[in-house]
Amino acid sequence: MILRPMVFVGLFFAVLSFSGLNFSVASAAELKIGVMNIQKVLLESVSGKAAKSMFEAKAKELKGKFQNEENALTAMQQEIEKKSSAWSAEKKEAQVREYQKKGREFQVKTEDARFELKQLQDKELEPILKTLQAIVEDYGKKNGYTVILDSKIGVLYANTAVDVSVELTKALDQAMKK
Repeated sequence: MILRPMVFVGLFFAVLSFSGLNFSVASAAELKIGVMNIQKVLLESVSGKAAKSMFEAKAKELKGKFQNEENALTAMQQEIEKKSSAWSAEKKEAQVREYQKKGREFQVKTEDARFELKQLQDKELEPILKTLQAIVEDYGKKNGYTVILDSKIGVLYANTAVDVSVELTKALDQAMKK
């Protein structure tokens, strides 16, 4: 007798599970999902290419600016390694202190340059990303998408048929011309 209610409860949960499964399949059929590769859109758009080239030019300029100082530090280190055994303890200590001081100054300058590059990158990308956000929203609404995801963040697989990167790149180029 105890077995009969347990069978009934098991059947009840099985029916609930299958009805929920059918509901989920029906709901999933109504979803329209798109994916985009935001890096690809940024790197292939006209405005993204312009921002990238500006950023690379500034990085090259800063690297050139620091190259002489870096070479001088390397030469100073090599001199200390080669000649320190012939120097007096005071001279060796003074040279090492001077090298460390210049090394810290160089490190501060390079950190400042990295910060400057990060600010430049943010400044250049902010209007592009803001425009792209509006384009993605508009494109999604006009084309009936439930969601458009970045293919590089949390998407393990997506059929190329749902990739809207090319369309969004074209739309971004058009919007940034204005």
